[in-house]
Amino acid sequence: MDMAVDWAPGLSKHMRLKDFPTFLRTTDRDDTLLTFQLHQVERAEAADAVIINTMDELEQPALDAMRAIIPAIYTIGPLNSLADQIVPRGDPLRTVSSSLWKEDDVCLQWLDGKRARSVVYVNFGSVTVMSSHELAEFAWGLANSGQEFLWIVRPDVVKSSEAAGAALPPGFLEATRDRGLVASWCDQEAVLRHDAVCAFLTHSGWNSTVEALCGGVPMLCWPFFADQQTNCRYKCAEWGVAMEIGDNVRREVVQRRIEEAVGGEKGGEMRKRATEWREAAVRSTARSLTYLDSLIHGVLLSGKNVLAIGLLDTRARRRMKDQRRMKEMVNANQSAFI
Repeated sequence: MDMAVDWAPGLSKHMRLKDFPTFLRTTDRDDTLLTFQLHQVERAEAADAVIINTMDELEQPALDAMRAIIPAIYTIGPLNSLADQIVPRGDPLRTVSSSLWKEDDVCLQWLDGKRARSVVYVNFGSVTVMSSHELAEFAWGLANSGQEFLWIVRPDVVKSSEAAGAALPPGFLEATRDRGLVASWCDQEAVLRHDAVCAFLTHSGWNSTVEALCGGVPMLCWPFFADQQTNCRYKCAEWGVAMEIGDNVRREVVQRRIEEAVGGEKGGEMRKRATEWREAAVRSTARSLTYLDSLIHGVLLSGKNVLAIGLLDTRARRRMKDQRRMKEMVNANQSAFI
């Protein structure tokens, strides 16, 4: 699994076999997810538009390789930054949330009372599950780091076969009472833009990755499945904003990674690179607006048959579902596209 794979067009030269999406590493030709992805790639070649939630600066070699095959690629991300630009303050669309779980408002209130860059934010996404042993290792790694933290623990985060052991380990909450907050869900975009957050322990889903880059927050990665291993490798080896926890979760490693990310030399380098990517995300907005304008007027409103609008995940698609309202906003902000 550590075999180098440096020949794939457009991909990082640092890729190893284990860094490819899990569905590409299957030995089952009839694997459901592999079959689905192959079908989507075939459809994309005939599409009038393929939409990707990214910015050109982030993945230029990969995008160049894709556009050599499928020219009609529209990079309209990061979508959260784009929405900030085109949705006026006070507009009802500002209240639309992409969260898949009910958000706990106490999280932001708690962060408001913390010092700048003092809190480690932990969230393993909407679907990642782990064993009760892994949960305990993460818990004691956090506790032993001595760092303040905000930890999102979904009710179903522990594998269903171990449901009886889903609780945090005995003594953890008592040991971290004065410096930790455990909640069931939060407004992640707002959390990652909060001045109190200094690092993000994440499963490396794409939305979480992009939101952290837009917030200028360095990351610690524990990828679970699908594209998360690939995202993790790029963050660590290409973009310089992250470190890996490793597949075998051990509290000593979790503790050391947190300490290094918050106060170590490597952590300082990661913060510097994360800040640079945040600035790049801001600069990319003008280009993304141009792509969005072309997409709406050149494809969606032109009567063309869009066979595939691909590579947008569930949360990103939800942001785009109100096309009529989007058209009104684009027309109202036409000067932004000149």
